[in-house]
Amino acid sequence: MTTQTSAVTDTKIEAILRQHAEQQYAEELAELIKVDTRQRPPNWKLSPWAVRTYLMGGKLESGFVVSPKYVGNPRLMEIAIATLATDRALLLYGIPGTAKSWVSEHLAAAIAGDSTMLIQGTAGTDENAIRYGWNYARLLVEGPTEGALVVSPMMQAMKDGKLARIEELTRIPSEVQDTLITILSEKTLPVPELNTEVQAKKGFNIIATANNRDKGVNELSSALTRRFNTVILPLPASIDEEIQIVDRRVASLGKALELPAEKPALEEIRRVVTIFRELRSGVTMDGKTKLKSPSGTLSTAEAISVINNGLAMAGYYGDGELHAGDLAAGLTGSIVKDPVQDRVVWLEYLQTVVKEREDWKDLYRACNEVL
Repeated sequence: MTTQTSAVTDTKIEAILRQHAEQQYAEELAELIKVDTRQRPPNWKLSPWAVRTYLMGGKLESGFVVSPKYVGNPRLMEIAIATLATDRALLLYGIPGTAKSWVSEHLAAAIAGDSTMLIQGTAGTDENAIRYGWNYARLLVEGPTEGALVVSPMMQAMKDGKLARIEELTRIPSEVQDTLITILSEKTLPVPELNTEVQAKKGFNIIATANNRDKGVNELSSALTRRFNTVILPLPASIDEEIQIVDRRVASLGKALELPAEKPALEEIRRVVTIFRELRSGVTMDGKTKLKSPSGTLSTAEAISVINNGLAMAGYYGDGELHAGDLAAGLTGSIVKDPVQDRVVWLEYLQTVVKEREDWKDLYRACNEVL
């Protein structure tokens, strides 16, 4: 019976479109727990050394290979992990597409074994999402009781000694952001209606993500900023590093989505990444031609999306192999956010750069067809 139940559970997990990090990488986490003999902070599943290994990848003494989740400066991950072992909260900051949410999820999975204590920041996020809410049907019948209380992810993380995640902190209105000050300073969450409070257990902390590029950004107050240790996640330093990130994520997502196309050649990924890096920096890779930059961020995440969209086109409407024609629409859609200004930038880039590259003629023709 136990075996059958396990098989059913595994089948259900495989059918999920996007597994939580602790589900997708359960084997790696289990192997790290086996070999991890180093000191762990209170209520952590792994030691800081093992958390770093989980994030950056590496080969264990047992021979088991842990895949890298973050490709970049390992010192940034060490700072982030060390911060969460103190009483300071962690703020992952950077432009859109620099893996802030990805790192946040994997940190929570490795440290707490649970990445689901999540609050999504929007312009409509209110205090109830951070503190607690009420079941109004029960509230009318019973009055304020523990049974009528709706526990927020923040309150649950405090009760369990786990990590709470806040996505897009700067999208939350400023007056709601400041709800966090008492939680971060006193490690308590008052519930005056019940004349009680929730005191955070050891292991509790907060990981927030934020960027300054989106519309509707609300600056953090100085009182709140002081309670966070900020780690800025940059765009990949080199083109090879960015290609590696895109290649890994495309392979992972393609497997999860069961796309019928073949794994893309690195040369196709290189072309997309090259275009994005040149338009971001405003100059070609050889430094000879200055370029205008579009209004979008053209992040690594956008490059991953373009490749995956191309694979879907190739798999369902092509021969299963990724070609320039499969990438053209996705490229144009990512670059041309403003139909007037960005279209001019993209056309100029096609004429002055893409057209002049001998082995890019197919991409030039394909992109002109969709413009």
